Amino acid sequence: MEGPQFSTRAESNLYRSWGCSVIGMTNMPEATLAREAEICYATVAMVTDYDCWHEDHDNVTVESVVKTMQGNSAKAKALVKAVIPALGQPRGLCSAGCDRALEYALITAPEARDPALISKLKVIAGRVL
Repeated sequence: MEGPQFSTRAESNLYRSWGCSVIGMTNMPEATLAREAEICYATVAMVTDYDCWHEDHDNVTVESVVKTMQGNSAKAKALVKAVIPALGQPRGLCSAGCDRALEYALITAPEARDPALISKLKVIAGRVL
């Protein structure tokens, strides 16, 4: 779900029918952009409500979501604190191929590429340009 917005019950049921188990509004377009920059990307889902997944649960309200988000804040801070030491460590090749996502993405012949555009793209795609 592209945020900031909540899905309607109908949209949530549609996502559920597609096999989705978590609806979030902070993964797109970030995940796609990270992939294009050959950056490994992971999502931490801190659930705020049951949406349409729990028939006995109250309807979602902004107040209930904010309250849960505030409770999740300490958990998120602890997670970041625990992960930071690992981020600076040397890594090998990514098993998911994130570090090679652009390997065959460019199909424009080198002589047909716009030099001004190439100079802008070198920051994220210099390896394949």
